[in-house]
Amino acid sequence: MPRSLPWSRAARSAGPADAGHPATGGASTARSSTTRSARRSAARRYALPVAALTALGLVAACSGPPKSDGSTKDAAFKLSAGTPAAAGEIDSFTWAVYAEPPTLDYISAFDYPANTILSNVCESLMRWTPQLTMAPGLAEKATNPNDLTWVYDLRPGVRFHDGGTMSADDVVYSLGRQIDPKNGAAWNSNFANVETVTKTGPLQVTVKLKQPDSQFPQYMATAAGVVASKAGMEKAGEDYGTTGSLDCTGPFKLGAWNKGQSIELQRFDGYWGTKAKSAKAVFTFLTDPNARTNALLSGEADGGYLIPTESYDRLRASGAGTLYFGEGLSTVNVNVTSMKGALGDVRVRRALSLALDRRGFVKAGLGGAGTVTSSLTTKAIWAAAPDAVRASAFDTLPSPDQNVEAAKRMIEEAGATGKTLTVATSSIGQDVSVLATAIQDAGTRIGLKIELKTIAPNAFTSLFTDPAAREGIDMFPETYYDSITDPMDMLSNFQTGAYQNYAGYSDESYDALADKARAEYDPAKRFSAAAELQKKASDQVLWIPVAEWPTAVFLNKRITGAPTTISYLYSPWAADIGAAAR
Repeated sequence: MPRSLPWSRAARSAGPADAGHPATGGASTARSSTTRSARRSAARRYALPVAALTALGLVAACSGPPKSDGSTKDAAFKLSAGTPAAAGEIDSFTWAVYAEPPTLDYISAFDYPANTILSNVCESLMRWTPQLTMAPGLAEKATNPNDLTWVYDLRPGVRFHDGGTMSADDVVYSLGRQIDPKNGAAWNSNFANVETVTKTGPLQVTVKLKQPDSQFPQYMATAAGVVASKAGMEKAGEDYGTTGSLDCTGPFKLGAWNKGQSIELQRFDGYWGTKAKSAKAVFTFLTDPNARTNALLSGEADGGYLIPTESYDRLRASGAGTLYFGEGLSTVNVNVTSMKGALGDVRVRRALSLALDRRGFVKAGLGGAGTVTSSLTTKAIWAAAPDAVRASAFDTLPSPDQNVEAAKRMIEEAGATGKTLTVATSSIGQDVSVLATAIQDAGTRIGLKIELKTIAPNAFTSLFTDPAAREGIDMFPETYYDSITDPMDMLSNFQTGAYQNYAGYSDESYDALADKARAEYDPAKRFSAAAELQKKASDQVLWIPVAEWPTAVFLNKRITGAPTTISYLYSPWAADIGAAAR
């Protein structure tokens, strides 16, 4: 799923061989998650068995990413654990999104727009919580009797939007669509180690693995683990995801889809959990950052994620609502798309990284709401790692500080002075355009010729899915978001043949170590291997890391209840949106 749009899995697009998703820029695209108290109690009530958690290596991670005390080194932002709980129900609310998803078919949900909407309609076997930990979803229990087996016991009496009742047959069919290579599912690579998915009871499904896989059970909390009605999907055929019902189980069902304008969700009264606080949720497509900001200021839109970074100050000062920041598990990077030219020499890649003004980018491109980094992964993603392992993942990385003179010498040594590189840019958001310009400035100052190629916002996502769209492009800005709280989500991207390994990097030792990490259920051993992978990726500058970027959400004075973390991509967050206290 891409998790990455221009700033996509984080931008998360994890395609056939990718584990992560890309995201797209600040409010852009692809950047290729009942009451809250009721859900918390439900999570406790249906907690995964300790044996299952231990095998998965999540016992230590139950606390989620490191808690923020609200203070950071940057005065421009502070992290909030959440927003105030809703005081009551509302008739409807309108949410601004930066692009219209081409489909809501869950097997293609690899980017922000689709997942932001779909997470409220379709649910997965497991669920990502606002604290970025894993909890039961449509499966009330997940166990692994051995390293090659995962057993999912389903909740009884769960209804689909078409009126049918969920059974094991629906789960087998839904996961089967992800596995079938003919479908080109964005999450296909996450099933690479799956041998069989079998019905072992009316409400039980057993997954047999070819080899141990610590990542597979975690991805069952993302769109990879979505369960939809087999009958509904068969009836819709090729039209599934674009017209009619999605026939899922979430607190909202798909209503009117006005192409090019909006998607309406309607409250599903047959929902198995606590019903949504709003009778209707309308997602309006506003591709222009200024239009999106003006909609938030005027009340045309009640809220939104992926706020244009250039609008942070306006929104804060407006008095129209509140701008919150939360854990995003997102890094802003420069994706190295091709190593056929000058970038084939690692010295050129290192020089560009060294010449980049990261602090200037955070200030101008992220509105000050970010922290510079030389790491491809966020610090929060290492929450379950032992202290010594977590330190080793970062202590050996190069400094993020700019050094133009040293970088210029590298270019001269590589014989690359005067070489031309092409960088994609877009008006999707200030973060994208500013980073592209920063790359151009860095390259120019060290003797390279950097050409910018402008791509329309709605077409930027194609960089993550269409090789033809990347033709002639050497680099592009990408905000990558992790879909699970595990560094392997990002680091798997550089294995041979991985979906987002656009430059074709191939190293047998990297592949072997990544396979070892993925097969390791013990968190200490897995994270130790991941730390080695991070150093390898850093040494080779496979992508150029720039900054960590928190999740931003704006709510006007009428509504409240939205999570501040990136959990909104895979949990029914809109069900908690309701009336703000007066």
